[in-house]
Amino acid sequence: MTKLFFGAALAALAIGLPAAAPAQRLSPAVVAVVDVARVSTECTACRAAAQQLQTQVQQLQQRAQQLRQPLQTEGQSLETALRALNGKQPDAALQQRITAFQTKENTANQELAQAQQRLQSTQANVNRQIGERLRPILNTVLQQRGATVILDKGGTLAAAANVDVTNDVLAQLNQQLPSVSVTPLPQQPAQQQPTGR
Repeated sequence: MTKLFFGAALAALAIGLPAAAPAQRLSPAVVAVVDVARVSTECTACRAAAQQLQTQVQQLQQRAQQLRQPLQTEGQSLETALRALNGKQPDAALQQRITAFQTKENTANQELAQAQQRLQSTQANVNRQIGERLRPILNTVLQQRGATVILDKGGTLAAAANVDVTNDVLAQLNQQLPSVSVTPLPQQPAQQQPTGR
């Protein structure tokens, strides 16, 4: 899951690099390729973040099971009680149980939705940090190699080994970004409403 997520973010960055300054006449393109899938699985920060994200996913799954198991048991009990009424209206005690069950179910769903949003925000923050560091690295490698474009190796049909700059990108990324913060995106300060005069 996280491998694909990182890969998509890195691929989007690789495609969006600016070309070298336009020359008076068109010169042949010099191409370099980066194995985005390899970068996303081998970079030190990517691996550490992926492990932490996987732990968070597992914790969310465990919490979902903890919340849903008693609800499922209670739901079955209520269903049995309602069937026993043969279409009659539930008494006040059963109606209170139904209301309490619905409240618990709504609270559990809200908790899980918020946890899922935090996880997605954390994934976006990890990708943002990697992307912010990766873009200048790709530009530097582009200039060092005299290339005019860098492509994702996974999107090319074939490429000579001498145009693959993955090792250079990985080395610089590992040096410049040994770790990332595996936390949700920072909250934007709320915009202040203009005061009336």
